[in-house]
Amino acid sequence: MQVISSQIDILGIVLETQTLQPHTANAGPTLVFLHEGLGSVALWRDWPAKLCKQLGCQGLVYSRQGYGQSAATPDVRGPSRTENGQRHGRLLPDYMHREALDVLPVLLKTLGIDHPVLVGHSDGGTIALIHASQHPVAGCIVMAPHVMVEDISVSAITAARQAYEHGPLRQRLASFHADVDCAFWQWNDVWLSDAFRTFDIRDELKGIQAPLLALQGEDDPYGTMAQIDGIAQQVAHAQLLKIPSCGHSPHKDQPEAVAQAIGMFMSKLTA
Repeated sequence: MQVISSQIDILGIVLETQTLQPHTANAGPTLVFLHEGLGSVALWRDWPAKLCKQLGCQGLVYSRQGYGQSAATPDVRGPSRTENGQRHGRLLPDYMHREALDVLPVLLKTLGIDHPVLVGHSDGGTIALIHASQHPVAGCIVMAPHVMVEDISVSAITAARQAYEHGPLRQRLASFHADVDCAFWQWNDVWLSDAFRTFDIRDELKGIQAPLLALQGEDDPYGTMAQIDGIAQQVAHAQLLKIPSCGHSPHKDQPEAVAQAIGMFMSKLTA
């Protein structure tokens, strides 16, 4: 597997990207990996490369603005505003819609990626669902997505704030983000804002036509099974996998079960 790291300017923002090229020729869809709320290219570790090698697929991994080695968000805890076409200040409750409908389409077009398979984790899963509801994709794989805000999510994110301010979380994250405070606060502030409590994309999911696989751990502290059950209620063809002894990161907690499920999903897709 050849791993090519680079940077690309999308809508005036420099984003960190990683392209994965298998050594065998493949005519199938490209996997596009969308990271969690505190994630980045580096925090995926080698899982995308292993999955692409297993499937014989090309892959794209990127860090959203403010994460990893991508450009930081100026004044990340200040008032939300746009200056000279650039976003400043706190994220707004529609930040995942903006990523899914404004940034991701331009990124895919710039890189010449048509009809990808989106692989999203947590916030990245939500972004994948929103994008797939309005844009053609070959498939959509989501792990621990958020289709609505639950009390359990708010409690866990409140605990994350305590761990960041008074515990070891900031130090653990610092090596994965050029501006760790930007990465943490842009995620934490919007999730704990009053305006975000009404976030709910369930009705939008009716627009998803592509094959869809949704996975969630039974011990996920950030969400209950109501999240992926909510997907199934709106997308009749959705496949669900509820994984025992698994928390918020199925690909880390139960890698074999996840690899097997994705492998079966992709084999049907490419067939």
